[in-house]
Amino acid sequence: MTSDNRVGPPAFGSERDMLRAFLDYHRATLAMKCEGLTDEELRRQSMPPSTLSLLGLVRHLAEVERTWFRRVFEDGEAPMVWSDKVDFQAAYDASRSTRQEAFTAWQAEVETSRRIEREAASLDQAGYQPRWQQEVSLRMVMTHVLLEYGRHNGHADFLREGIDGSVGA
Repeated sequence: MTSDNRVGPPAFGSERDMLRAFLDYHRATLAMKCEGLTDEELRRQSMPPSTLSLLGLVRHLAEVERTWFRRVFEDGEAPMVWSDKVDFQAAYDASRSTRQEAFTAWQAEVETSRRIEREAASLDQAGYQPRWQQEVSLRMVMTHVLLEYGRHNGHADFLREGIDGSVGA
């Protein structure tokens, strides 16, 4: 079982405070879903043909953070974390990865994303999304990344239940 030390989002607040709080809540949810598991358990795949694992999700979300914050607002040419090209599927292959490696990369990207968000003048701050070849706002990026976490935390729920029966938010 996992402990739930997440801080829930406030019931009231500015748009920016809400987006920030919900994003941090979902980041904490991913970490909670991985809590207390061995590297082997974190690498356990769901079911063929899927290669999805909790560690793969952590690796994938490190790429998401990098792609949507660092590459959009700071360096459109920043290399991906797990592949030589923009290949989100490469991150799912956690067969030789460890908790330390994956979480170190993910946490570094989360901290970079938080810094970029804090330093932005407003949610209307524009950045350039290289894959889409267009400008996007910080508001759009935060919403997109929040939706990525929501989708993948649903996967994490099922993966964790398959490992040790733990269920819940």
